[in-house]
Amino acid sequence: MKLLLSGMIVLTAISALGVVYTTHENRQLFSKLYELNKQRDELDIEWGRLQLEQSTWATHGRIEKIAREKLGMDTVDYNKVMIVKP
Repeated sequence: MKLLLSGMIVLTAISALGVVYTTHENRQLFSKLYELNKQRDELDIEWGRLQLEQSTWATHGRIEKIAREKLGMDTVDYNKVMIVKP
């Protein structure tokens, strides 16, 4: 009887330690998940900013301005256009 009682106490203690360990692991994993979600959200915000920046740099007006100022390009004078047929 004492042996059975001792065995049950040992098994209960082992079970309790297992619960403590599992709870600890669960909290650590939840903390890691929270950090990863936070990092994902920050990356999503940065991605949105980069897309906005890219669309700003690629606007038609900006490209036309650079073409005129830096490359010396201008719109076509249709009076000077010649169509060549083969």
